[in-house]
Amino acid sequence: MTLELQAHNWQLPTIIEPPEWMIQQVGSFAAQLLWQRDIRDRSEVEAFLHPDHYTPTSAFAFGEEIERGVARIKQAIDRQEKVVIWGDFDADGITATSVLWEGLGEFIPQHQQLSYYIPNRLHESHGLSIHGIDRLKDCQLIITCDNGSTNLKEIEYANSLGIDLIITDHHTLLPSRPPVVAIINPRNLERDHALFHLSGVAVAYKVIEALYETMPEIPTQPLENLLDLVAIGLVADLVQLTGDCRYLAQRGIEVLKQKRRLGVRFLLEQCKKAGDRPTDISFGIAPRINSVSRIWGDVYKCVELLTSKDPAVCQDLVKLAELANTQRKGLQKNVFEQVKAKIAQIDLSTTGVLVLEDPNWSVGILGLVAGQVATEFGRPVILCNTEDGIARGSARSTSGIDLYELIADQEYLLNSFGGHPLALGLSLPIDNLTLLKEALNQKYWQKYQSIQVNKLQIDLEVQISDLGQDLFRELKLLEPYGMGNPAPKLLVRNCCFEEKFNANIKDWKNQKVAYIKSDFLLVDNSGEIKGSWWGHYRDEIPDRICDVVVELVDNTFKKTYEVRIVDIWELDQIDRSSQLSPTDQSIPKIELPHTLDRANIQISEYLDPAQMWQTLVGIAKYLDRTGIEIPIQTLQQKLGITELAVLGTGLESLQDCGWEITELNSGMIKMELIRSISDSKILITARQKFITALNELIFRQKYFDRQAQLRGTFAL
Repeated sequence: MTLELQAHNWQLPTIIEPPEWMIQQVGSFAAQLLWQRDIRDRSEVEAFLHPDHYTPTSAFAFGEEIERGVARIKQAIDRQEKVVIWGDFDADGITATSVLWEGLGEFIPQHQQLSYYIPNRLHESHGLSIHGIDRLKDCQLIITCDNGSTNLKEIEYANSLGIDLIITDHHTLLPSRPPVVAIINPRNLERDHALFHLSGVAVAYKVIEALYETMPEIPTQPLENLLDLVAIGLVADLVQLTGDCRYLAQRGIEVLKQKRRLGVRFLLEQCKKAGDRPTDISFGIAPRINSVSRIWGDVYKCVELLTSKDPAVCQDLVKLAELANTQRKGLQKNVFEQVKAKIAQIDLSTTGVLVLEDPNWSVGILGLVAGQVATEFGRPVILCNTEDGIARGSARSTSGIDLYELIADQEYLLNSFGGHPLALGLSLPIDNLTLLKEALNQKYWQKYQSIQVNKLQIDLEVQISDLGQDLFRELKLLEPYGMGNPAPKLLVRNCCFEEKFNANIKDWKNQKVAYIKSDFLLVDNSGEIKGSWWGHYRDEIPDRICDVVVELVDNTFKKTYEVRIVDIWELDQIDRSSQLSPTDQSIPKIELPHTLDRANIQISEYLDPAQMWQTLVGIAKYLDRTGIEIPIQTLQQKLGITELAVLGTGLESLQDCGWEITELNSGMIKMELIRSISDSKILITARQKFITALNELIFRQKYFDRQAQLRGTFAL
């Protein structure tokens, strides 16, 4: 059961009490999440948490198709035939190409018998093409990855030239099997099959796995060396991370953080990531790989970046990827604003599918923008560039609306299309755009009746004081997150924003990036935490009390964790002071000097919390006895605490114990014992509050020190 908050379209889970064994194993928050996601059996929990307890599915579960494919590859090896890998230009396709390039390279000489071909994103569509096949007439076998399932005309053309095809893909299939040697696609399997959700790179990996099993005497490199590439493609393609997908992602991240691959190591260093979390892929590696094709079209250098063993080459290519990513951010922001301006002229009450076009839009970023628009407006979106009489673009949908099915019914209007229910690419004559808009909207209203508004699924309701090391550790246990196991959405009620500002984002050349990001301090009765809201200005952050949905993320640059805004609901006509408890209002908040930046201050060594409390009390007694004042900086030095937020907690704990803390001019403070408190519960609680804050700081410091070690030595 769930509770729906209709006014702002949020859906809360019913709070249940998981079994004690589960709480003991993963903690109360994580146990609640596992139970809500139907992972309830002991063996299921073990397999979910630990890949060693999961039994991976054999590559030969693909049955006759993979057997045919392996036999044909073995024939090409024996006959020394020319083999071409036909890849794709997104992160899944690039990593799939790299997996086949390295994996097949163990059996077939690279650059002699083995080569690869990837379409140019800015001039060609996904999948096979006639003109591309014409360039490969001297090969005997084409092996696709992440594409090819629906290219019937192109398959028949290749056959007419005497070229065999093995299709490895994960996109939607044709109603009947195409005339190929083998089509290895998990959509041929039952929906509940452990391999059903494999992405293109994972299917490519399974092909290599089958070859390793069939001819174990040939390879010289371990199969697991490919798993970092598999993890990158899986996370980047947003497939459902369940079954073998989750297993491969877990194993792949273990290999990824070892940074065996030069290009991956340099990419992680460039974006200051450790490589031990899926967010290091989704917010670090993947955007940079994808941006190369989005800006320049040609991604051959991306495969080289991921597979080269030359440090100089890899360093140069990482700089290229970083430059592309910077340009992509600005371009994406501009096109998104233009799309929203066009939508403002549309009657959304009668428009089920948004179809928009512009000759100046870059094809490379239309998929990203379409995804943003689909999320914001809650309906399918098709964005097209129009040039030379052809409209080429990308489409994105929302949960519950099968856009692939809607477009497939209008195939007679298209030149080509391919993808899956939530994302696809297409091309068509410009003259057919109006017909496509009308046909899609008619079909939409027939099938879906009304706009399908997605409910934002809330996972847990928390206070800001909960957003600490215990919750962070528990949530990290459940990684990797993705479709099928989404990053937890945390609801914080009755909170407000302080210290709002727009961050100056700069690229690796220290130049300003045309992209929006607002930083803030989120505050409720229990505490405060720093956070950010990407794609929004500070003026968009409300001034009144709010309910806020956030994700808890780590910020390796600042060596802390913070919240990222998912959604905000502004509460009407509520005075912030009325939300504070009498206890909160009776204790004055100590304002520390603004000249010290709390975000950038770190402790130099690990502390003994109990000893620090004794030292703080001793200093307070000394100041009370002598009547002298002390600079806050000196107090920090005496205690060895440079994190001012933690010091503030210590001073508040002293207040709870009867001390009066007075802040004077120039950052001086004085301490006086104004009342003696004998209640041991009050004294223990005050002491524990300070010790808890210190433990939190120590945990963060140790965690991010380990992150820095994983990243290697480079300046933050």
